[in-house]
Amino acid sequence: MKIKFRKLNLAIHRDLGFFFFGMFIIYGISGIAMNHLKDWNPNYIISHRTKILNVPNKQTEYSKEKVLEILKSFDEENNFKNYYFPEKNTLKIFIKNGSVSIDIQTGESTIETIKRRPLFGQTAFLHYNPGKLWTYFSDIFAISLIIIAVSGLFIIRNKKGIRGRGAILLIIGIIIPVVLFFMYI
Repeated sequence: MKIKFRKLNLAIHRDLGFFFFGMFIIYGISGIAMNHLKDWNPNYIISHRTKILNVPNKQTEYSKEKVLEILKSFDEENNFKNYYFPEKNTLKIFIKNGSVSIDIQTGESTIETIKRRPLFGQTAFLHYNPGKLWTYFSDIFAISLIIIAVSGLFIIRNKKGIRGRGAILLIIGIIIPVVLFFMYI
């Protein structure tokens, strides 16, 4: 009986580990990204460039052609969408994946471009739970994580396993999140 349990435990741990390898990577990468939301945007790379341009200082002097000419200085003339004046002296130009703001009195202009951050953007999208099928698969994954964690306790025997060093690491690994939880509430 003891040998059968050990073989079954090892097989379950191994097979779930292989099957959910992709999910480990997805949740690992997106977890790192989401842990640092105060430091960066995991979904998008937002960049800004500023230039001083020689532009007309009256709203009436602007047309689509003039706006396209301005966009040439940013190499964005092919990405034009629309433009308007949100304030008397501010021209706002919308481009594909961004916008340009220009103070028509000073010529100070800022282009803001946005592009999806590779890898982190896609994994964060999945981490945010995009749909019902993903919810079911994620729930199965979460249950499997519990099974993988519990089955892992019984893989190594003797002094390095649950009856020795493993028990010490297990206790420390439980205490740290509990202590941190009470520190943050």
